[in-house]
Amino acid sequence: MVRAFITGITGQDGSYLAEHLLERKYEVHGLIRPGCDVSETHLSKHADEIGFHIGDLTDGAALERAFSVVGPDEIYHLGGQTHVGRSFDAVEETLAVNGMATVRLLEIARSVCPKARIFNAASSEVFGRPEQLPQDESTSIAPVNPYGCAKALGLQMARIYRETHGLFLVNGILYNHESPRRPESFVTRKICRAAASIKHGLQKELRLGDLEAERDWSDARDVVRGMWLALQHDRPDDYVLASGETHTVEEVVEVAFETVDVDWKEHVKRDLSLTRPAEPNRLVGNSRHARNLLDWLPENDFRHLIIGMTHADLRELTPQK
Repeated sequence: MVRAFITGITGQDGSYLAEHLLERKYEVHGLIRPGCDVSETHLSKHADEIGFHIGDLTDGAALERAFSVVGPDEIYHLGGQTHVGRSFDAVEETLAVNGMATVRLLEIARSVCPKARIFNAASSEVFGRPEQLPQDESTSIAPVNPYGCAKALGLQMARIYRETHGLFLVNGILYNHESPRRPESFVTRKICRAAASIKHGLQKELRLGDLEAERDWSDARDVVRGMWLALQHDRPDDYVLASGETHTVEEVVEVAFETVDVDWKEHVKRDLSLTRPAEPNRLVGNSRHARNLLDWLPENDFRHLIIGMTHADLRELTPQK
């Protein structure tokens, strides 16, 4: 039985990945923060099937103990500080958790389980404001926010450890990817949740920043499948995982409110204070490399993704009889 270890296991990506691996009869382990109640996470139904190890990404001793006990064949490093906007107010924390903690994990893996295959979740934010459209694995790294800087450190160090120490290390350069498990602090879920809430009469308005901001949005379940495929290939490499098309925040609003049959223009208010600083240019990924080498193709398109997220929130907010 293949043993896998996941950081960030209770988050959106980590929980979908854990389920994906359990379906393939993996022995699944993951790192959870002290005080985490698994029964209140997305993995509550699988609590008895997963080995949970208590620790923090910045706690190298806890990670070393976990790797020593588990002896993982595959490591998926998905944990970290996930908010670009917050990174401006928490610069040191972001660099520590998303940057140096990744370096620490690589060093521990090199020492404890050097044969393990490792997936490192990087981000399109490492590209900053690229002139190249679309971006691929060769696009220059030039981040414009602390989050992107921290992710760039992790990506580059993974490349160095792969080339210098011969580790099986894969960087997944991930673009925005969503699902009903996305926290409400992310704009797609914020919009879908608000549309459902307004439909149920629980909310009157939705305040948003830049409606013209464009993103390359994919379904998180497609991206997680790409992570797994990347570690099944016979050699390590870097892969852009993206839909290859962009949509505006306004398009998300239109689809979500159309799903609940509500006129969004009567409820959505623009609030420029919600616009984040150092907004990147148009980020859109070219995932040809992953499609050719891994036979990876997104199965869910943008419209069905937003409709599905909105329906999930409608169900969750429906009053119980």
